[in-house]
Order: sequence, then structure tokens, then C-alpha cells
Amino acid sequence: MSYSITLFVVAFGGAVGAVSRFQITNWFTLWFGTSFPYATLAVNVGGSFIMGALMSALTHGTLISPHWRPLIGVGFLGALTTFSTFSFDTLMLFTQGEWLKAALNIIANVLLCLFAVAIGYQLLIKVQ
Repeated sequence: MSYSITLFVVAFGGAVGAVSRFQITNWFTLWFGTSFPYATLAVNVGGSFIMGALMSALTHGTLISPHWRPLIGVGFLGALTTFSTFSFDTLMLFTQGEWLKAALNIIANVLLCLFAVAIGYQLLIKVQ
């Protein structure tokens, strides 16, 4: 794949990921309110699961062509998941005196994302 096509593929994946994240944030805010950053946690955990599955497929089998990595791994997941939003949400919880929620947000994001990427990775190894 040429470099210019790869750039287009990454940009397209990024657009889809950004719109998906925006919509997921709207849904979670509607469903759960804004007392805890549930949407950021959901996109980070879901994105970690997808990344684990993608990397497993690319590393251990032929379920997916390596040409999909820029679209899914860099573009879509790069725009969908967000460490900067996680960091800001956590800072806001700290500044509002919500120390327990801030700590829970840190622990939940780190542990659940690591668990999700491991599950996604292992799941596709077993499928192949």
C-alpha cells in the first residue's frame, strides 16, 4: 500500500473512531450522567479489547491482513480511545475533592484495559 493511501486509510479510520467516541460519550452521558467518566472507561476498555484481538490476528494467524492495522489500530482506535480524556477526567475528579472516584477511575482504566487487551489477544489465538 502506498504512503498516500495509508494516510487516507488512517484518516478515514480516525474519522470513524472520533465520531464513534462522540456518540458513545453522548449515550453514556444520557444513560449514566456525568458523575463518573463511564464513557471514557468504556471506550478505553473496548478499544483495548479490539487492539488485543487485532494484534493477535496480525501476529498469530491469517484472520486479518496486515493492511488493516493502519485503519483499525492507528486510525479508528487512536481516535476512539483516549488517554488525554482519561487524564483530564481524573484531574477534574481530584480537583472536585472526589478522591475515591479519581482513584477508582485510575485503577479501573489501567486494570480493565490490561485485562481487555489480554482477553482480546488470547481470544483470537484460541479461534485460529
